[in-house]
Amino acid sequence: MPGRIPVRMIDNPNNMGLVLNMEGINKTFPGVQALDNVDFRLKKGTVHILLGENGAGKSTLVKILSGAHQMTGGRIFINDQPVTIRNPRHARELGIGIIYQELNLIKNLSVAENIFLGREPIKKHIQIDDQLMKTWSNKILAELGVDIDSDCPVKEFGIAKQQMVEVAKALSLQANILIMDEPTSALTESEIKELFTTINHLKKSGVSIIYISHRMDELFEIGDEVTVLRDGRGVGTRLIEGTSREELIRMMVNRELNESFIREQPTLG
Repeated sequence: MPGRIPVRMIDNPNNMGLVLNMEGINKTFPGVQALDNVDFRLKKGTVHILLGENGAGKSTLVKILSGAHQMTGGRIFINDQPVTIRNPRHARELGIGIIYQELNLIKNLSVAENIFLGREPIKKHIQIDDQLMKTWSNKILAELGVDIDSDCPVKEFGIAKQQMVEVAKALSLQANILIMDEPTSALTESEIKELFTTINHLKKSGVSIIYISHRMDELFEIGDEVTVLRDGRGVGTRLIEGTSREELIRMMVNRELNESFIREQPTLG
């Protein structure tokens, strides 16, 4: 693709229509009903939090969306078109990117080489066009609002910067739906603020984000909507602005806060 910058083309990023609609999703493993008739909807240019305790079904749901698992039953629509996601490659072709907790980077390669690994631009039919690859990478990184030298090996950067390289890689694949699985688990407070700034850049450009986290404070800072799963079932979806921490905890654990267990401070002898 010499001469072309591979950036996302999104019409009217203020359009808040659905980009993803998952209806009645079921997933059965041998002896286990992992998902039971789960609905999930994602609007353009928003951050939708997927919330639930360990084992609630969050990872299974996003693995179906990313092509790692095949659903047992249900329907998936992307931009109102029914799709059957066959595998991870097909998910990427549909504009779905995922960033796992364990980053999938080759540390000795440069940032640009990681972003376009396996898809390097070729010149004269035989040689990798390093300059064009760097130009494309710098364009995507500038869109994200992050200052990263695309010539540097990935190993020279901390976790936060490496995470931005993963985001850039997803955007180079034309991802319009981005799944972030516990993205702040290994970040410092300042790095979390940097990540949230990047997420806001993505929202403004029309990218829709599914954000999995156990940190309740993050939900109210970065989220627009939240869907709660419990024991493989959808409990409900709420606007972040109109809900409370207490309501979300009650939805997650199916009991009121006054039934929770408080850690008592012992008297030292």
